[in-house]
Amino acid sequence: MTHTIQPNNPETTPAPDATDVPATAASAPRPAASSAVPAALKRRIPKYSDLAPLMQFKKPEFSKEARLKRASTIWELRDIAKRRTPQAPFDYTDGAAEAEITLRRAREAFLDIEFRPGILRNVSQIDLTTDILGKSSRLPVGIAPTGFTRMMQSEGEYAGSQAAEAAGIPYTLSTMGTASIEDVAAAAPNGRNWFQLYLWTDRDRSLELIERAAKAGNDTLMVTVDTAVAGARLRDVRNGMTIPPALTIKTVLDASYRPAWWFNFLTHEPLTFASLSRYTGTVADLINSMFDPTLTFEDLDWLRETWKGKLVVKGIQTVEDARKVVDHGADGVVLSNHGGRQLDRAPIPFHLLPDVKEAFTKDNSDAAIILDTGIMSGADIVAALALGADFTLIGRAYLYGLMAGGRAGVDRAIQILEKDMARTMALLGVNKISELTPDHVRLLNK
Repeated sequence: MTHTIQPNNPETTPAPDATDVPATAASAPRPAASSAVPAALKRRIPKYSDLAPLMQFKKPEFSKEARLKRASTIWELRDIAKRRTPQAPFDYTDGAAEAEITLRRAREAFLDIEFRPGILRNVSQIDLTTDILGKSSRLPVGIAPTGFTRMMQSEGEYAGSQAAEAAGIPYTLSTMGTASIEDVAAAAPNGRNWFQLYLWTDRDRSLELIERAAKAGNDTLMVTVDTAVAGARLRDVRNGMTIPPALTIKTVLDASYRPAWWFNFLTHEPLTFASLSRYTGTVADLINSMFDPTLTFEDLDWLRETWKGKLVVKGIQTVEDARKVVDHGADGVVLSNHGGRQLDRAPIPFHLLPDVKEAFTKDNSDAAIILDTGIMSGADIVAALALGADFTLIGRAYLYGLMAGGRAGVDRAIQILEKDMARTMALLGVNKISELTPDHVRLLNK
């Protein structure tokens, strides 16, 4: 049966009788207030059976695995790392140049955004895979090149490369790494290994490294171009940071409540830059004595002709330079200010990102845009992808995990970022990275 609702007709609808008029709120009788107390609110003596489920005390756990599991953010891994690592190596990782303004601004840039979520989307499945430089990566983040990594924790580059291999993401070995190109390739034979190069004044030495990287199966060469001279890393100066670390009264006292770090340091192979000759002095002195302040785009042309794999230029801080290195043969750029460790008050990569993306789009360029500096959560990564990055790199974020627990700590850092990314994308209403757009993020201040 179909029910049809007829409109009122004032000519046929009878006027209501006075008796049909409902009582108003003022004339209606009010119900008497109840004085009864609900049974659930009556006081009583608790029974043991009620208390027992609330008194399940968990046995304290002090293992490395339990410690890492309790960390749910990269910042919490940093706290653990600081407790377990002597001041000099921790500050080498944690610090930046001069007043550290650049690093602080880079991290604040990721905080100073507003996500714009979509609703009523089916987000039961989240796909974090992406393509970068011709190959697939299970996550849109890789491990950035970091120097002297075994100083932070004895497993160093071996832990980083093996964790990256297990996670299905790229690992980048630094020229100033403490494991050799060949040893990293052997430690992570099924991983996607990249090599970061500083062009030396001695081109034959640079060529030797390039050939070794190719022979070891590295498919991408990442040349860093923002180290004409060393930045003023004042924490290292104050700590007397040298290569290898010197045993002073201060360091011995610092070791007294961090015995695990010193036990590992003293019972493993001495620290050296594995790709370089043995060197004694400060990091700044090494950079200033070895790296070439006369580099030009002609040197990039030479490198493009020499290296047959993918070529990425790291340290891009202006739109003009991003365009120019692509014109000179780069397959991708890394928007980076060296983690704030070189020029203080340098441009912030996250702020630069939309302009570089717009320029590449106008140029019909398919060069990859990779971003680092300031990333401390998976939400940071998602924001970068939404604003135009093809990929991201983490340095300090994974090193905090390394210092907190070696290989297991790096695994934990990657797990935290993966969980963050998946949750953020689901809450934004997207299933895969290709669905992220600038509409999902609003920069509050730039």
